[in-house]
Amino acid sequence: MAAAAEDLLFRQAHTAHAYTDEPVTDEQIAAIHDLVKYGPTSLNSQPLRGVLVRSAEARARLVEHMAPGNQAKTRQAPLVVVLGADLHFHEQLPKVAPHVPDARELFTDEGPRHDAAVLNAALQIAYFIVGVRAAGLAVGPMSGFDADAVTAEFFPDGHHRALVVANVGRPAPDAFRPRAPRLAFEEVFRTV
Repeated sequence: MAAAAEDLLFRQAHTAHAYTDEPVTDEQIAAIHDLVKYGPTSLNSQPLRGVLVRSAEARARLVEHMAPGNQAKTRQAPLVVVLGADLHFHEQLPKVAPHVPDARELFTDEGPRHDAAVLNAALQIAYFIVGVRAAGLAVGPMSGFDADAVTAEFFPDGHHRALVVANVGRPAPDAFRPRAPRLAFEEVFRTV
């Protein structure tokens, strides 16, 4: 059983570049969130925020800010999710980290708070990717977009930062490219 899960989530999973037209429902995304919300973040901060881009008008606004190589697949995916960081995540710390009574005050300095928001949201984006795979769907996460423009369009309050745009759906027959090489253990880790 463990090997099958490892294959589903990692070894046989690929970034998808094409999708069928089968819809991805709000219920599917809610179920993914209900699973991945348990992934660890610093102080249980949970700064990930997302926008489900469903309307044709919103999709068109997003596509214009995507890198040329990402526009067609973003236009075609059944669901596109803009994933970002809540730069004011510390306001939720009394709720999500009651075990640290002064947690909010630890992040009054904007620089370290923004760094923590981005790092922990990035962790949650990785959990989201694995959760989409666990749900039997495919995902194509992209950083090739104008982040400032996407942030302004989809997080206009100024309290968030767009980090990743993710296409989600059932993979089309030609969705995957051959697996690219991966670095060996010795190239990544060292012992001290």
